Amino acid sequence: MKPARPYPSSPLPLAALILPLVSLLIAAPAAAAQPAADPARDRAAILAMQGEYDVDFAFDETVVFAPGYERAEPKRSGGSEIVLVVEDTPTRVVLQHILVHAPTGHVTKHWRQDWIYEAPRRFEFSADQTFSVRDIPVEQTRGAWTQCVYEVSDAPRYCGTGRWVHDGGISTWTSDPGYRPLPRREYTTREDYNALQVVNRHTIVPGGWTHEQDNVKTVRGADGSTRAIVREFGFNDYRKDDSVDFTPALDYWKATADYWARVRSRWDALLSRPPGLRLKTPIDGMAIIEPLFGQAQRLQEGGQVTDAEIDAVFAQWVEPAPAP
Repeated sequence: MKPARPYPSSPLPLAALILPLVSLLIAAPAAAAQPAADPARDRAAILAMQGEYDVDFAFDETVVFAPGYERAEPKRSGGSEIVLVVEDTPTRVVLQHILVHAPTGHVTKHWRQDWIYEAPRRFEFSADQTFSVRDIPVEQTRGAWTQCVYEVSDAPRYCGTGRWVHDGGISTWTSDPGYRPLPRREYTTREDYNALQVVNRHTIVPGGWTHEQDNVKTVRGADGSTRAIVREFGFNDYRKDDSVDFTPALDYWKATADYWARVRSRWDALLSRPPGLRLKTPIDGMAIIEPLFGQAQRLQEGGQVTDAEIDAVFAQWVEPAPAP
């Protein structure tokens, strides 16, 4: 066995030799983890999500946390969906999803996603039916995009902040952890949890894009306590599809786009600054969805909708969030 090699003699203290090396080892991984921001390339990846798609939605419960809990059956659904660019600037992209029932041509305005580069603040699902507006730490939002997702009525759902990564020519965005309300597929059948803790991941792939969800079904108490029920993995697969006639969706949006812009402006006024908003509707949101969809249908049929009629819906069902 070779004897241990002694440190070479040196006029410098041992710490002076070691500390610079330690500093380099610590700094190197940090630098590697934060490549230079490329907002133009990021924006191109976001815009790549526009188009006509055949979509599959799959959700599987995996890891069980609550004693005695039994996994729910996997959920599968799908549809034909077009993603339209509503707004496009170097620092903001808005994408509107619209479903089309291919056999009948029936149109349903679906969810919306807004992307903001280095957003200074965002809304967060802070309590039942309550969305609080909070500042994003500078170190978190620097070089990052915040994605905010909205309900069919343009009511808020959730936001997440993260950086796009383009390693190996593959563009992927991963959010930080956050909370969101129960999805429609769940709140009609479940009462054993009241929030999803989520991490979202979007990846641009050949022929489309994917949306992965790492979800934890959670009971969140008014005192801030949390209790995990089960983990769920969601996988939404958007594949380019030219076999469906999306003309009904384009016609719908042509007739109603200005109306929905007016609706968005009401939501934005409450979600652009603290404290945020609280919905006074039941969890299904139909008290807002039905009158707004009815007004949009009236416009599609050639009628008119006044600002006062939109304001009346908001006055009845939306209010500022309680002050923190």
